[in-house]
Amino acid sequence: MPEIVVRAEGLVKKFKDFSAVDGLDLTIERGMIYGFLGPNGSGKTTAMRMLTGLLTPTEGKVEVLGLSVPKDAETLKYKIGYMTQTFSLYGDLTVLENLRFMATIYGLSGKKRKQRIGEVMERYELTDLKDRFAGKMSGGQRQRLALAAAVLHEPQLLFLDEPTSAVDPESRRHFWEQLFDLVEGGTSIVVTTHFMDEAERCHRIAIMEAGQKRADGAPKDLMAAMGANVVEIEGPNLRDIRRELLGAEGIVAAAQLGARLRVLVKDDIADPEGFLKAKAATGGASLIERVRPNLEDVFVTATGEGRQ
Repeated sequence: MPEIVVRAEGLVKKFKDFSAVDGLDLTIERGMIYGFLGPNGSGKTTAMRMLTGLLTPTEGKVEVLGLSVPKDAETLKYKIGYMTQTFSLYGDLTVLENLRFMATIYGLSGKKRKQRIGEVMERYELTDLKDRFAGKMSGGQRQRLALAAAVLHEPQLLFLDEPTSAVDPESRRHFWEQLFDLVEGGTSIVVTTHFMDEAERCHRIAIMEAGQKRADGAPKDLMAAMGANVVEIEGPNLRDIRRELLGAEGIVAAAQLGARLRVLVKDDIADPEGFLKAKAATGGASLIERVRPNLEDVFVTATGEGRQ
C-alpha cells in the first residue's frame, strides 16, 4: 500500500462567519506532486497553512508525516519545507547570508551546513550570485533562492504556495523540472496554483471553489470523467453563436479561443457534433469538430457555471 504523507478529514477554517475552508478531505501519497487548483479566495492557501501547522483548524483532523497537526507542529517544521507565495527572505542580506541564516534556523551546523549550502547553490544556479543582495535579484533568481532555502534541510515534504506567480514562462518550465528532480530524490510536494498548464503537470489535483473541493484525481482521469464532450466551432459571428448556445439544453459552457468557439456539450448527447450542426445558430459555421479536453474544461464543469 502507498504510504500516506497527508491525511485530512472534515477540515474547516472559519474567520468569524466566513468559512475559508469548508469540509475538506484529503489523502496525499508519498512521492507525488499534489496540486490545489483554484482562483484567488478558493481556500487553497488557507488549506495549505493548516497542513503546515501555521493555522489551527476550526474543525477536523490533520495528520502530516504521521504527526498530528497543529499539536505536533514544532516537530513537523523540521521535516517539511514551505515556500510562501510572496518572497519572504531578507532583501538586505546576500544569497549566502540568507542561506546561512536558514541553516541556523533548521539546526544545520559544521560540515553539514557548509555541504548543504554548497549543494543548493550549485543546484539552483546561485553560486555566482552568492554575494548579491536578495532585494536586488530578479523574480526568477529570488524564486530559485526561495526554493533553495526551503529544501536546505532536505525535507520529506515540500509545500509551495503559488511559487511561479511572479516569473516568466521559461522560468516556470525550468522550476517544474527542478520539482520533478526533487520528487525523483524522494521528496513529496504539495503546490497551489491557478495556472491550468501547471496543474496538468501534477500527479493528482484537487479543484477548489469557495472553500470546498469540487474534484480530486489525476488530471487525465478527471478529463476522462468530466461529463462533457468538447467541440470547437470555426466561422463568422462566433460571439452571436456563443450567445445563442449559452443556456441552451445540453450545453455546459461556451468560450471563444482565438478564431474558434470551444463548446462543452453534455456527454449524454451521443453525437455532439451533429447536435451542434443542427442548431440554427451554427448554420454559417465552416468547421465543427470534436477535440481533446483539457484541464480548463474540467475546471469549468466542476465549478461555477458548469455546476448550475
